[in-house]
Amino acid sequence: MAAAARSLGLSPSGIAQQLHALERELGTPLIVRVGRTMRMTEQGGRIIDHARQVVRDAADLRSIANDGELRGELHLGACTTPLIGMLPEILSRVSEKFPQITVHIQSGNSSQLYREVEMGNLDAAFVLEAPYPLPKTCDWMVLREEPLIVLAPEALAHVDAHSLLREQPFIRYDRNQWGGRSAEQYLRGAGIVPRERFELNALNAIAMMVDRGLGISLVPDWAPPWPAGLNVARLALPKPTMARRIGIVWSLATVRMRLVRVLREESEKASASATHRA
Repeated sequence: MAAAARSLGLSPSGIAQQLHALERELGTPLIVRVGRTMRMTEQGGRIIDHARQVVRDAADLRSIANDGELRGELHLGACTTPLIGMLPEILSRVSEKFPQITVHIQSGNSSQLYREVEMGNLDAAFVLEAPYPLPKTCDWMVLREEPLIVLAPEALAHVDAHSLLREQPFIRYDRNQWGGRSAEQYLRGAGIVPRERFELNALNAIAMMVDRGLGISLVPDWAPPWPAGLNVARLALPKPTMARRIGIVWSLATVRMRLVRVLREESEKASASATHRA
């Protein structure tokens, strides 16, 4: 109650009066006192998600009505690589130019986040490119392409990439995930059957395992940050390979399209700036 009062600039007693008025209007208690703390009742738990949606809808109405000022809530998803590599720079740009935009971020894998966008639960998501056509309710823009590389201990940097894949213990990037499928396709196309030792879906962990001499790996050349202090070599492949593509997918049905447009524009600028630095 005290935290709510501070957030809204009211007294705790004022908050309590408003809450009691809401309980009288709904005809049911929403919170109860347990010792010196408060907890939500079962009835309160049933309406909390709907109440949050009402608040979001009210913010959207203000944004739509005030064409001269961009404000409102933007609900985003992000898989691991863009979440730590691309999104901080993009959100920094958005927040600096449009401080009235509030962003809520949901993490997950790409397939989960695509479904959330398609269902309308997210306005947009930073994900890997889908291996299937998108529905007409969504659109996509690529921001970064990441070709496959062989990741090896620095002491093996002079060895041919294909020889490493054939001869060294292999740390596989999980073939059941979108990010690992391109590596599996490359190995099959090159006729290479690696000596598999580990399989996981965590690029930073793979890099650290290579650094410890546990094997080599075939992974996308992902965007920084990488774990600090690694002594590994990033070796190009002799055969051309399709790059993993990371971008933004968005719902064409969202009422927050103006906010999504701002996000896309700042994402393009951040991507161009990162490419120039590289």
